[in-house]
Amino acid sequence: MRPCAAITRRAFLGQTLASIITLPAWAEPSPESGVLTLEAREGRLRLLPEPAPLTPVWGYNGAVPGPVLRIKKGQEVKVRLVNRLDQPTSLTWHGVRITNSMDGMAGLTQEPVEPGGALEYRFTPPDSGFYWYHPGVLPFFSEQLGRGLFGALIVEEPEPPMASRDLLVILSDWTLENGGQIAGFNLAADGMGAGRTGPLVCVNAQAAPAAHTLPPSSRLRLRILNAASARFMVMSFGGMTPVILALDGQPCESFVPARHMIPLAPGARADVMVGLPAGDGAEASLTLMGANEPDRALIVFKTAGDTGPALPPAGSLPLNPLLPNVIKLEASHRANIVIEANTPRVSEKDAKGSGGPPLFWKINGVALPGFPPAPLFSIKRGTPVTLRFVNRTPFVQQMHVHGHVLRLLHDLDDGWEPYWRDGVLIPEGKTKHAAFVADNPGKWAIVSGMAARQATGLAAWFLVT
Repeated sequence: MRPCAAITRRAFLGQTLASIITLPAWAEPSPESGVLTLEAREGRLRLLPEPAPLTPVWGYNGAVPGPVLRIKKGQEVKVRLVNRLDQPTSLTWHGVRITNSMDGMAGLTQEPVEPGGALEYRFTPPDSGFYWYHPGVLPFFSEQLGRGLFGALIVEEPEPPMASRDLLVILSDWTLENGGQIAGFNLAADGMGAGRTGPLVCVNAQAAPAAHTLPPSSRLRLRILNAASARFMVMSFGGMTPVILALDGQPCESFVPARHMIPLAPGARADVMVGLPAGDGAEASLTLMGANEPDRALIVFKTAGDTGPALPPAGSLPLNPLLPNVIKLEASHRANIVIEANTPRVSEKDAKGSGGPPLFWKINGVALPGFPPAPLFSIKRGTPVTLRFVNRTPFVQQMHVHGHVLRLLHDLDDGWEPYWRDGVLIPEGKTKHAAFVADNPGKWAIVSGMAARQATGLAAWFLVT
């Protein structure tokens, strides 16, 4: 994707005209402490139409998605996680350049929260942006995410762009058995091959397509998250032109993607501005392009009524001033991350005599069921880093880097793409490079963006001192 030269960056005044769908700006915190309690517990969700029964799920406060955490830049996040599950869990804040002790990766930055336990997370996000939260404990992450433990964190810009509506679009997929029950989770099946891809695709945990009727010429800010465990989402826009404002939470120079299509790997996000058609009775749509299956509509927009008030021209969000304009690649620490298939085997038995998860993948020749005892590399704070991801498997790989955001380097020279990402997509049999400045001290995970692969070999870390 390349920037569109016809669209220039400008600052915006004013505020958005509507909140994110109908969800609260911030779930109700305790009036005494200002701490929001998130209980990871059972709930029920209408995934199939009546007369099918409700589907048992796991959700934060029993809801899927969990409460929208929407704050102003500079505001402290204060969340108390209470574990009502029969498995250990944690909270990780996907994409946030967070304080290391609050990153939530159990076994690396914290101990897991055991059943019946609780832990408080406090941090102030340094950047505005669109992020999300979910469990970060192996080997349970895949099941906990797949049963519904995910939610959005939005740190608002000081001067957000004007839009008629600000819509949250959380995409997920589900594998259901007869009676609407979620099919069982098994790392031996879900961790190998292309992974667990459910045939039921949902928008905000309701079966697609969602429908919205809005005034003609409405301008919409869509905050799109792929919260699926393994499904790669390639979306097309019909009847409207998408303008990308930010990727993985970080603003970029606005651009129109090629062919009006946006690919989102698991965990990836995009802030997209679109304008609905003029005139009463028009339609526009967001469509999921099928991979060996028919295309399907995710959202259908219809226009009705009188045209709303005119808005100023759309442009770019201000770029993040905390991120470097230049990364000194010639002075960077270079690290290889070679991903290979591993001969399937069960990991060594633990102290209780039970076998660990099967190990289908390995990094740099080593296959482990969790984080290794030693880092991939150790560097001093402020060091530029170049990561070389080599995918020697017949499957697309998505690797997510915690605590930092990266520039994707061009394949044929030392230039980089004009946006930041927190994950790198590596096609089968290919090599990709990414660079960043290691400006956040601590132990930082590099893990597969596909949930079940994390516990079956694709988890590593690096140290910034």
